[in-house]
Order: sequence, then C-alpha cells, then structure tokens
Amino acid sequence: MEEKIGIYISFFAYMVILLAIGAYFYRKSKTGIASYFLGGREMGPWVTALSAQASDMSAWLFMSLPAAAYLFGYQACWIALGLIIGTFLNWKIVARRIRNFTFAFGDAITIPEYLQKRFKTDAPAIRFICSFIVLIFFLLYVASGFSAESKLFQELFGIDYRIALFISASTILIYTFLGGFLAVSWTDAFQSVLQFFTILIVPFILFAKIPASGIEHVFSGDFFSSTFFSSQTSNFTGEIVSGLGWGLGYFGMPHILVRFMAVRNPNDIRRSRIIAMLWVGIALCAAVAIGLLGHAYLDNQGFTYANQAQAERIYLKFASELFFPWMGGILLSGILAAIMSTVSAQLLVVGSAMVNDIYMAVFKNTSEKKSVNFSRISIFIVTALGIMLAWYPESTVMGFVSYAWAGFGATFSPVILLSILWKRLTLNGALAGMVIGGMGVILWESLDLHAVTGYTSIVPCFIFSFIIIVLVSLYGKKPSQNITECFEKAVKM
Repeated sequence: MEEKIGIYISFFAYMVILLAIGAYFYRKSKTGIASYFLGGREMGPWVTALSAQASDMSAWLFMSLPAAAYLFGYQACWIALGLIIGTFLNWKIVARRIRNFTFAFGDAITIPEYLQKRFKTDAPAIRFICSFIVLIFFLLYVASGFSAESKLFQELFGIDYRIALFISASTILIYTFLGGFLAVSWTDAFQSVLQFFTILIVPFILFAKIPASGIEHVFSGDFFSSTFFSSQTSNFTGEIVSGLGWGLGYFGMPHILVRFMAVRNPNDIRRSRIIAMLWVGIALCAAVAIGLLGHAYLDNQGFTYANQAQAERIYLKFASELFFPWMGGILLSGILAAIMSTVSAQLLVVGSAMVNDIYMAVFKNTSEKKSVNFSRISIFIVTALGIMLAWYPESTVMGFVSYAWAGFGATFSPVILLSILWKRLTLNGALAGMVIGGMGVILWESLDLHAVTGYTSIVPCFIFSFIIIVLVSLYGKKPSQNITECFEKAVKM
C-alpha cells in the first residue's frame, strides 16, 4: 500500500504541474493563430533545445530501445549511433536554415505552408498533400504514445488497458487544447529534464546490483563482437544500414522542425545544438545500457523476456522493484514525461496542419479565433482516432514508431533538405518525391519487404524519393527569378 501511495502522489504532482502550465499559457494563446502554433517565434535557446529533444524521444527511449538492447545486445548501438548523427546534422544543417527560410518565404508557420510559399504558388495542392501525410503518419505516432502510456498505467495501477487509454489520452488533450505551442514547449522543457535524470539513474543502480561475472560478460570482447560486428541474422549489412538509417528521419519531423522555426534569434541555435547533443548522446547511451545491464541482471534472477512486446516493460520492472516507492514513482513519471511531451507536440502539429493548411486555405476570410477553435476540434478528433488505433494492447511501441518515422523520413526529409540547399528544386519535383516516398513506405511495410531484403523502409524509400525529386526538377522548367531571389535572400540571412 505504501508503494502505491508513493507512486500515486508522484504522478498526481506531475499531472498538476503540467496542467498548471497549460492553464498559464491559455490566455497567451488567445492572441492569434501564430502564437498558438509557433509561440510568436519567441523561443530561447534552452527551451528550444530541451523541447526539441523531449518531443523527439518518446516512450521509445524508455521502452523500445532498452528492449532492443536486451534482445540483440550491442546491435542496438547502430540505432543509437544513427540517431546521434541524425540529431547533429539536423541541428547543424537544417535548424538555422529552416528558421530563416520559413521567415524569408512569407513568414510561414507550418511546414506545408512553407513549402507552398517556397514555390510561390497559389495552388493549395502541396499543402493538402503535406497535411494528408502529416495526418496519416502522426496518427501512428500518436497511437504509439497512447498505447505506451496505457500499458504504463495498466502495469502500475492494475486497471483495464482501455480505461487507462482514455485517462492518458484525456490528460494529454487537456493541456495541449488549452495552451497551444507555448504550453507544449515549456512542458516539454520541464519534461526533458525529468526524462534525462530518470533515464540516467537506472543504469548506475543496475551496475551496482549485478554480480561481477555479469558485468564481465556484458563488457567482454566476445559478447561485444558477437552482437556488434557480426550477427546471427541473415543480413547483417541490412541491420547496420537500417539502424544508421534512423538518422535520416530527423530532417522531416514536423514536430522537431517547428521548434527550429520558433527560435527567437537564429544566433541562439549554436548554443541550442550543444545542449541538445549532450542531452541526446547521454540519454541514448543510458537507454542502451539499461538493456545490456538489464539482460545480465535478469539472467542472474532467472527471468527472461521472450520478445519485443514483453521486453518493452523492462524499465517499468526496474523502476518498480529497484527503488524506494517515492523514487520509483518519480522514475516512472519519466516515461510519462517522454510520452506526453511527444504526443502533445504531434497533436499540435496535426492541428496546425488541419486548420492552417486546409481550413484556412478553403475559408480564406475566417477569423483567427475561429481558426484556433477549429484547430482544437481537429486535435480532439485526432485524439479519438489515435485511441481507436491504440485500442489493442498487443501492439508494440517500436512497431508504431518505426512505421511513422520511416514515413516522415521518406516523404519530408528529402524535400526539406533540398528546399534549403538547392535552388533548382521545383514544385513538381517536391510533389513527386513526397508521393513516391510515402507510397513506398506504405508498400514496403504492407508487403513486409524488411523480411525479404533485410532493410527497413526508411533508407530505400528516402533514396527513391530523393532521386525522383532531383530528376523531375532537372527535367522541368527552372524556378522563377522571384523564387531564386528569395532563396538567395534566405541563404544570406
């Protein structure tokens, strides 16, 4: 009973803080749609860095990556390495440029709006296609968060999975609904601190509790080489490329890109990059360490997880069993922080796409108050759809996230990169690349070509999309002088 009281109080205090932040920013969000979706471009370096990484690393950091390390050993390092490289390149190449380009091309506040203004077209086709892509793949992402949080509540409180699903979705909806971008960004910053320290402390406790023989096995050269440099799978090259390929997804993640767009001063981005790299590097290493050390610890206890779905509960088990009740409650709140920070950011991006890129494109003279209200209705609808997708408890967080990550990586990443680096890019090239990339991921996953080729969908579909964009752009009419001048202006900024 004492254990439950400690966990209940920790969770209750955490929820109160989040809802208080949402309520505080409720009045500020009334000033207009730009404030609600982009915070008026007033984000400082610390909030930018912390909120970007918190919205990036969802429950996947606490559940899926440790599970992969537990099941496959050091092979999980390829995924972590790909994410570290992708994070660095995203901050180094994309962050400042996307901030300046979205401002130079008509002060766009969403990625679909930016792409339409980037090509100086009045036709809403590209905004509609982008919004549809955002809706499809973010629904999977949102469902992964709802599923993970429901399993957390189910594990801790012993309540039915579907009841937990409604409770978790309602909490996220309320403070996203109230505060908009500022509320989500500030709660993300708060949650990123909690995530960082909770993911960091568990490996140290595990290390202290594992017998010397277990430690020697985990760090032995034989175990390292057998799981990192070679593999029992039929296509080890495919595993390496697929793991590193996770980094390609960063360039096309709307919920991360909008953090860059909202920076108050582009000169702050260098400081944000340093903060973000320290955060993500340490957090990913800690997550892998939990899986590796956890394997040795559970082996010594005579306990085994048989598959990914079971192994995704490894952090929950350690937080509940290895710490005092109050501390365990705080550690488990770290998972809640990871889930809520990511899902809230994604809901807001979906809401912005629905209202700014569809509703306002159709009803051009609508008021900003009606637009914000419509966005909140959209967020509510997306939440309901996410609950429907997450209705079955047998699904894995890794399955949802890898599908959505590949979708954004293949559709948006090539277009975003080329839009800020190549002035020869054309509208038809961008449209063709996004369609090919998105359809490629859907077909690859539907036909389970990973099992056939050994490669996950993100790398081949990214390459296909990139090639199609370049070829169609080169064989089409060159961009107008007006587009070229705006491009050069953005580059000079």
